[in-house]
Amino acid sequence: MTRTALVTGSAGFIGYHLCTRLLADGWRVIGIDAMTDYYDVRLKERRQAMLLQTPGFSTHADRIEAPGVLHDMLDQARPDAVIHLAAQAGVRYSIDNPESYVEANLIGTFRLLEAIRAFPPSHSLLASTSSVFGANTDMPYAETAKADTQMSFYAATKKANEAMAHSYAHLYDLPITMFRFFTVYGPWGRPDMALFKFTKAILEDLPIDVYNHGDMRRDFTYVTDLVDGIVRLIDAVPGRPATPLDVPMGDSLSPVAPYRIVNIGNSDSVPLTDFIAAIEDATGRRATRNYMDMQPGDVPATWADASLLQSLTGYRPQTPVAVGVARFVEWYREYYGA
Repeated sequence: MTRTALVTGSAGFIGYHLCTRLLADGWRVIGIDAMTDYYDVRLKERRQAMLLQTPGFSTHADRIEAPGVLHDMLDQARPDAVIHLAAQAGVRYSIDNPESYVEANLIGTFRLLEAIRAFPPSHSLLASTSSVFGANTDMPYAETAKADTQMSFYAATKKANEAMAHSYAHLYDLPITMFRFFTVYGPWGRPDMALFKFTKAILEDLPIDVYNHGDMRRDFTYVTDLVDGIVRLIDAVPGRPATPLDVPMGDSLSPVAPYRIVNIGNSDSVPLTDFIAAIEDATGRRATRNYMDMQPGDVPATWADASLLQSLTGYRPQTPVAVGVARFVEWYREYYGA
């Protein structure tokens, strides 16, 4: 029997890749995307146009925070799985326009939780971020590690989403997995992200801004590796433990709710200088570096412990940065004729 997934943010970078994978696996996919102008809408329109060429995909153009929209969609579709990706993204933009994060990330997620309470799917998977770890420097980050010192308002809204989802899972017995992703990159990526900006600048012989004078490390995760992890987690449905003692050691399963947090990362903290070198190798050009101080809200390093993902699904992301960057540069050159 064909299963149905509802994907919020379906025309986004990750949403597009996830929908493509689900459709290839035989799912019926219903998307929703507001097509906001946070970045070039033409990228979203192109992604959505490609998805609409595939039988089994349909989409709605609306904001998830609009009253009744998600309620009506779940009522009509009764999906087997809900994957919530729609959000106002970006650490730095949250300093300039925090209200958009309240609307999309807080109110939008509240609307989603109310909709799945009314029409519960078998499993709901909601996107969080490595940014929730904030000032925590105890790496690699495990799901059970302290995450109470967020450094940006974006991160604060995503940590709030985790708490909101836990309360709904507990109160209404809703199986929910929060997946924290780590610096996702790849073809069809967002223009506000470092790989896109660096590639564009290098190919146009323009300098790149390198923050914290290059002393940065990230757990770069290739987008299809992230998608593979999400898809495998769909059937790893958390249950409510009979007692707190039933939670396995190292598992982030809640002791009181069918709720779990799972990291999806490459389990490797790569120096920013190595990332730039991979772009230089892929483009065949050298970057002119403009070294700058750390930006407000940013963190110097991230590093995922992905052992829980592996124990739940048998899978661990593993695309090397050099390979993933080369694929992005190839896509960028083809798409922009660069």
